Amino acid sequence: MLLSVGRWCARRPKRTVTAWLLLLIALGAALGAFGKITTEAVTIPGSDSQAARDAAEAFDDAASGRQPVVLYAPADAEPLTAAGQRKAVEEAARAVAEVDHVVAVTTPYEPAGGGLGADGRTGRLTVELDVTGRDITPGTTRSITDAAAPATRAGIEVTPGGDLAAAADKGSTGHSEIIGLAAAFVILAVGFGSLVAAGVPLLTGVVGLAVSLCAIGLAGHLMDMPSSGTTIAAMIGLGVGIDYTLFCLTRFRELRAAGLSPEDAAARTTAGSGKAVVFAGSAVIAALAGLALGGLPLLHALALAPGVAVLVAMAATLTLLPAVLSLLGQRLTPKVRATGATSEASKTAGQARPAGWGRIAASVASRPWRFLIAALALIGVLAAPAAQLTFGQLDAGDKAAGTASRIAYDRLADAFGPGANGPLQVVSTLPAPVSGPKDAQVTDVTAALRATPGVASVGPAQLSADGAHVRWQVTPTTAPADPATTALVRELRNETLPEATAGTGHVTHVGGATAAQADLNDRLTRRMPLVVGFVLAVAALLLLVAFRSLVVAVTAALMNLVAVAASYGVLTAVFPWGRGASLIGLEGPVQIPGYVPLLMFAVLFGLSMDYEVFLLSAVRAAYLRDGDNRRAVVAGLAGTGRIITSAALIMVSVFLGYLLSDDPVVKMFGIGLATAVALDATVVRGVLVPSTMVLLGRANWWLPARLDRLLPHLAIEDDGDDDAPAPAAPAGGTALTGTRGSS
Repeated sequence: MLLSVGRWCARRPKRTVTAWLLLLIALGAALGAFGKITTEAVTIPGSDSQAARDAAEAFDDAASGRQPVVLYAPADAEPLTAAGQRKAVEEAARAVAEVDHVVAVTTPYEPAGGGLGADGRTGRLTVELDVTGRDITPGTTRSITDAAAPATRAGIEVTPGGDLAAAADKGSTGHSEIIGLAAAFVILAVGFGSLVAAGVPLLTGVVGLAVSLCAIGLAGHLMDMPSSGTTIAAMIGLGVGIDYTLFCLTRFRELRAAGLSPEDAAARTTAGSGKAVVFAGSAVIAALAGLALGGLPLLHALALAPGVAVLVAMAATLTLLPAVLSLLGQRLTPKVRATGATSEASKTAGQARPAGWGRIAASVASRPWRFLIAALALIGVLAAPAAQLTFGQLDAGDKAAGTASRIAYDRLADAFGPGANGPLQVVSTLPAPVSGPKDAQVTDVTAALRATPGVASVGPAQLSADGAHVRWQVTPTTAPADPATTALVRELRNETLPEATAGTGHVTHVGGATAAQADLNDRLTRRMPLVVGFVLAVAALLLLVAFRSLVVAVTAALMNLVAVAASYGVLTAVFPWGRGASLIGLEGPVQIPGYVPLLMFAVLFGLSMDYEVFLLSAVRAAYLRDGDNRRAVVAGLAGTGRIITSAALIMVSVFLGYLLSDDPVVKMFGIGLATAVALDATVVRGVLVPSTMVLLGRANWWLPARLDRLLPHLAIEDDGDDDAPAPAAPAGGTALTGTRGSS
């Protein structure tokens, strides 16, 4: 099938390229017409915070909660308590109330407005909207701050906070993609010695990335899509798109050098290397699908976004790339450096004195135990900090200095205490409606909340219109990301509220962004073993089907854990420990949200399959030819080491480019993925896997006879050339079967 697809596209290159361009234009036009929507809202079905959020729907202002607009009078202006300043603030509040989607505005001078800071220079307008976090756009924030012009003219600095600030701070990561593309171009140009050849992977990678980002942007209209999901998709999509094209382009140039026409070479490349791309890409998508076991819509979105990017990259490699190869075939043919006897002499000398990865492969095979122990020691040192990895949460205090979120956070913390940036919402459903907040059932809970250690203040009880629900805004003494705040949430749920409502029939829940993040981390902690087990099983099964070896499948899946463990260790050292945090633009230690390690695990396991497939395809093809396991391992690593490390270097460059993002989560993925890919392509794939395979010997290819009969024959290394004879099975062999190798 892939041979036919590749030949069809190679014979109709202009038609194929036009179809991709029309698809991109159509999706781009749809995105321009309908807009891109992202949201940072977290839905956690079955959690206490979600129950609090659902119960809060009984209140009129439940759509967005209470969004702060921070007012600050600098030293050269009069304090907010001055008569002129108060007049300006109240005039600004009336103007903000007229903005679209604004339901009500409370000034800092009203009892329910939260008051002023102790110095009288910091206050806040409390803005209630009729839209939720996903629909609060930068335009909405800009309209509100523009309407507050009377306060600005009075010398008061107006800064949006909460979801308003998050909308204002949404930025582009375009500079990161540009840096990654530039680095990739340099690496490819040096590797191929041709600017045209270097441009082909970038062309297909960029087209695939653009198509996938448009599709993901439109998906935000159908489901909650976090802004980090788009960035992660760009990171993964660009990396795998360039990698897949690189592997195929290398094979195409080999076939052209062997004398095949551009059309035949493109078709054969799609049938052979394209099959490995399909397998590797499917492994990435299958690993991402395992995140569905997390039971969280957030994980569904964070898995869908990179999954779409990988799927589009696969499609571009199998259709757009053969068309481009056919169009540029003559210009992609490698130059012949030597001919005749000179060429044969060079080849003989090269075989006698292996260089580069051939020399490394020979060294590893000659001293497998030494290399295995050294590699494990290095991985052990890097992975050691992971033993102290714990899930935490971020807050606006972790944003970059100068952003609206960070300015509002710092000013509120200075004026009202750190807990003002993450108030908790306690919602109670009463057994029967009450007449007012002075009812004993309500006042008892209020008193219990105020008496709880760690509570800075409790706002006045608010009744719903039907009198059946009551809520309190509880301000902790600690910041949202402080573990003490999470401990307070647990104390309120497990001790304070059950004791205060015992025997009353109240159904009470603790919600708010901080409580939701605590619930998210708890859920992920419980579900992580299930997700890890699923991904491991899927990876082993795919490798078993591809290479028809039980030992190879199990050892390869376990080896993939090594790079993941090392990346977790580096993450722990850089972020929670703060080692070198300043070098990547952070001001100090930052907690790691629970979804980051889980998503990284799925993505890294999928990406590791890329290199595993290309290495083992070459090893298996060599083993099928002569049945010598040691020689096959050396030949496989020598033949694929250079291209795997080149591909990894490109992907590492792409990932590290995202360290320029202001978002700490994006930095986490950049560091974690770059570390894991670098180690996977060098230490794991270059040392651990070959040394282990050499030590295991022919046992690598053992397969029970019954299992051999059940497994399908994929022949992943076959390139569709049916005219060439298949290699003989190894003497004395196992149940291994296959076809002629092409790697």
